[in-house]
Amino acid sequence: MDICQSQFPQVSALNEHVAGEIFDILPEDGPIVMIIGRDGSRWLSNSEKLSELDISESFLKGVCAKIDDGAEPVIARINDFGVVAVQLATEQINYGYVIVALPQYSPESVLINIGLIEMLLNQIGLIFRLVEQNDIALSASDKTAQLV
Repeated sequence: MDICQSQFPQVSALNEHVAGEIFDILPEDGPIVMIIGRDGSRWLSNSEKLSELDISESFLKGVCAKIDDGAEPVIARINDFGVVAVQLATEQINYGYVIVALPQYSPESVLINIGLIEMLLNQIGLIFRLVEQNDIALSASDKTAQLV
């Protein structure tokens, strides 16, 4: 059994928690971030701007399938947005995917700025790892307290 499946409620709660933290610090005119859980649930940083993208369900499934097949990062263009997508996983759990849409970026400008974009994606992954470690530590201390 996949560890993600056995911990689904915790994974979904962590996705929602981290999404809220990340979305709070994004600049208003900056990138749009979408977190997609392994179960298909979604958290959007800016649903108004994301509606401009008009992302189809088949596009999202195709991007996730490419990532699952090992193509990472996936770089695409939708309308006037450059799109970068990667898997969102720690050593413990595969949380799903993170998709960053950059207004007025072509695939070429994404590649030119890939170092900065990867830094953003790595920071999102770091936030997940830190929150996950904190939750594990809190859970362990709760279990210890129950034993006493």
